[in-house]
Amino acid sequence: MATGRTHRPATRSRGIPEATVARLPLYLRALTALSERSVPTVSSEELATAAGVNSAKLRKDFSYLGSYGTRGVGYDVEYLVYQISRELGLTQDWPVVIVGIGNLGAALANYGGFASRGFRVAALIDADAAQTGKMVAGLPIRHTDELESIISDNLVSIGVIATPAGAAQEVCDRLVAAGVTSILNFAPTVLSVPDGVDVRKVDLSIELQILAFHEQRKAGEELGEAVATARKAVRRPGSDGDVPAVMPV
Repeated sequence: MATGRTHRPATRSRGIPEATVARLPLYLRALTALSERSVPTVSSEELATAAGVNSAKLRKDFSYLGSYGTRGVGYDVEYLVYQISRELGLTQDWPVVIVGIGNLGAALANYGGFASRGFRVAALIDADAAQTGKMVAGLPIRHTDELESIISDNLVSIGVIATPAGAAQEVCDRLVAAGVTSILNFAPTVLSVPDGVDVRKVDLSIELQILAFHEQRKAGEELGEAVATARKAVRRPGSDGDVPAVMPV
């Protein structure tokens, strides 16, 4: 197997907690925006606000990187961009294959953020022979029969699955057997993988359902407040003072 697939980010060997790793891209996004505005330094409070985290948590996260900032000055923006990019493994080129070039797969292929963040889409793969050869985002769609050779030829270690749920596990098994060790799964199903293979699941419907839950809860709180306000407004006299009138709910 090609040695290029064994390169991993330094975070695991340095014992950085997974929760911290999950926040590093948030810091990098905020820092990149500052860098694009030519901002030289940033305080922990300012960066925490931009990243949407607690400043104490940010300082703790950065301590794992060996970066503590300078009192009265803050953090050097460009150095932090480099440091976090290095920890995330973004200072090298990561070839990626996208399997399943339907509407979602095509949208992912056209996403311009991959290249600027250290990822190169090496190939687009689909099981539909009628799609083979069609150009999407400047790349020809290739048939799944070529999956193993594509992975081998491009030293691919990261695969993106954007297939229907029913096909996802088979695609996952083939990716893993061919040497892929990290998978980003957009298919609405849970994948089974062996030890040593990392899977990140993105389910847009679940995220929308969570938002619907919060919207329902907010609506319920607003209704409760309205009822409470109405009860206070309608009161009847009694021997012990004002007693709330019975209000229908």
